[in-house]
Amino acid sequence: MVILRQGGLGLIHNGSMKFPQMQSLTPQRLLMASVLVALVTIVLKTGAWYITDSVGLLADAMESFVNLASAIFGLTMVTIAQRPADDDHPYGHHKAEYFSSGFEGALIIAAALAIIWAAGHRIFDPQPLQQVGWGLALSVASSGLNGLLAWFMFRSARAHRSIALEADARHLVTDVWTSAGVVVGIGAVAMTGWLWLDALVAIGVALNILYEGFHLMWRSSQGLMDEAVEPEVLAEINNTLAGFDHATIRFDHISTRRSGQRRFVDLHMHMPGGWSLGRAAALRTSVEQALMSAVPGLRATIQLLPSDVEAHFDDEKDLI
Repeated sequence: MVILRQGGLGLIHNGSMKFPQMQSLTPQRLLMASVLVALVTIVLKTGAWYITDSVGLLADAMESFVNLASAIFGLTMVTIAQRPADDDHPYGHHKAEYFSSGFEGALIIAAALAIIWAAGHRIFDPQPLQQVGWGLALSVASSGLNGLLAWFMFRSARAHRSIALEADARHLVTDVWTSAGVVVGIGAVAMTGWLWLDALVAIGVALNILYEGFHLMWRSSQGLMDEAVEPEVLAEINNTLAGFDHATIRFDHISTRRSGQRRFVDLHMHMPGGWSLGRAAALRTSVEQALMSAVPGLRATIQLLPSDVEAHFDDEKDLI
């Protein structure tokens, strides 16, 4: 007999109570804020590049355009991910967030390559910098905005288990480090007069964000390939099941996967064949409730089997 039970409604509420101050900062609101901040930083950084003619600040400004495109796409994907399950998508639309992360990674890589191309020319044809003080002030101001927004995004990403928010936050942190590197580089140019340092800093910035872009694309690909839950989540599942595992019942064939904000676990629960259906169902319900309380956003599929029956999935005929 196979009994399917899925829990999880209200589970997000239980998990999110760990971050009660983050409840008003939904992924949609934060990504809207990211769009606005990206527009402001584009103005500030483009102005910094225009008045200084620094290729390092140009690289910084180009990344802000990537921030804008990423925030808009992320907002679209998060909105899609919030749609309820339907006949065509019975498990929901949660994986849409992985497309946001992958798209953002691709944009970061494209921006990094463009920066390297622009800076490469300037190494062999360095240009003097103008009004360095104003340029650095504008760059620092934009970095402050990005850093503050990234801090809120990271906290909300943990509360809502949103990979789209985490990806955007990581990108903003990369942007902050980018700006810091540019500020140091331009300061060094002003003190030493070595104009080629400006282009060298820009290339260093590009290599840094190139790494971040590949990291985001890797994270996205693993999510789309039904990656198992995090080790600490699996440990919590096993600890919860251990509280029920005794001489009369046992669990095996435990498999997990992630899908955006959701976590899924499939397992077999063995019990004496003489038990009544009501007794087996009551125990199954207790196990589900314990798992739901222990792991926010979890949906469990439990198959009931008699103790003397084993299920095998690794036979060669099953792999054809």
